[in-house]
Amino acid sequence: MARRRLPRGLFEYIDRGTEDECAIAAMRRSLDAIRLSPRVLTGHAERDLRTGLFGETLAMPVAVSPTALAGMCAYDGEAKLARAAARAGIPFCVATQSVTTVEEVRAGAPDANLWFQLYVWKDRTMTAALLDRVRACGVSTLLVTVDTPMGPKREYNNRNGFAVPFTYSLTAALDVAAHPGWLFRVLLRYLRETGMPTYGHYPQEFRSSITRPSIAEAVKLENLLDWDDLKELRRLWPGRLVVKGVLDPRDAVTAADLGMDGVVVSAHGGRNLDSAPLVAEVLPVIADSVGHRLDVLADTGVRRGSDALKYIALGAKAVLLGRLPLWGLAAGDEKGADDILAMFRTEIDQTMTFLGVRTPAECADLLRWQDGAAAQAA
Repeated sequence: MARRRLPRGLFEYIDRGTEDECAIAAMRRSLDAIRLSPRVLTGHAERDLRTGLFGETLAMPVAVSPTALAGMCAYDGEAKLARAAARAGIPFCVATQSVTTVEEVRAGAPDANLWFQLYVWKDRTMTAALLDRVRACGVSTLLVTVDTPMGPKREYNNRNGFAVPFTYSLTAALDVAAHPGWLFRVLLRYLRETGMPTYGHYPQEFRSSITRPSIAEAVKLENLLDWDDLKELRRLWPGRLVVKGVLDPRDAVTAADLGMDGVVVSAHGGRNLDSAPLVAEVLPVIADSVGHRLDVLADTGVRRGSDALKYIALGAKAVLLGRLPLWGLAAGDEKGADDILAMFRTEIDQTMTFLGVRTPAECADLLRWQDGAAAQAA
């Protein structure tokens, strides 16, 4: 339904990967190779999905991941996702590249447990000013994305005429014209109320194609980010600090040594490095290395509640959901976001019922692999 409702350029920007898109297919195969062996005659009247994370209790072991341009799936989409997450009892992470600003999300979802995902810009003064705004909105947890030193190669964006800020082209115009529902419900509403949608946290000049070159260098992703920068962020940020995009156990150990509160074992949804290792391969090693020192989360490829339990069985405390909430939002607006999170919770509960466990953490004792090679790799 989301594919039908969204312009092709926007749908493929969310759905697809990078280069030859090997990573997405490999991630799916890796999750499919994991088996959870049920225990019978356990007799649990109900399951307890509550999960402790960063000193808080989540209603289920899930958080809504930061995703660029979520607000293009529905008008004011980030605030709608935040409200849906609040009703589900889980956090929502605002992205640096969201359409709606963190202030607007907070105003639209005052009860939400907001996290914020940070891309460090070349202009550190601008980055610091953004963090001041984030802190003023009562954000509890900062996720620093460290696996994106530059924009990845996504050839389909060029073919579809997809760019940010949005620019007019014949290809893009025909694509939008073929989706009149999205045009009237989303794009034209933005044009009437706030102007052409773009990255809400970027400077105002970024909204204009005329002045954009003058500030392009300032808001480029910092490709020289290093551990000293993380030390400085640890000093400046008073809340919880999480490193997102870790795939090497050595990096996880360094993060723990520097006093980080968590790491997200992530291949960026298969959207960055097409030859990245599989999360299922490296997660157990990372969890064994640092799981007693900080909280370990995971993402990439999670499409079902059983997928979440597989990552938890491999050592994660919780998982981040990226594309799934966007499909709910695109298909059914705010109610669709509610429905997709409710569906995911039901799938977790049903899988746990079949497995005969009462809590998600008990799945660690049920882990099996489809073949010996996968077990050896993990």
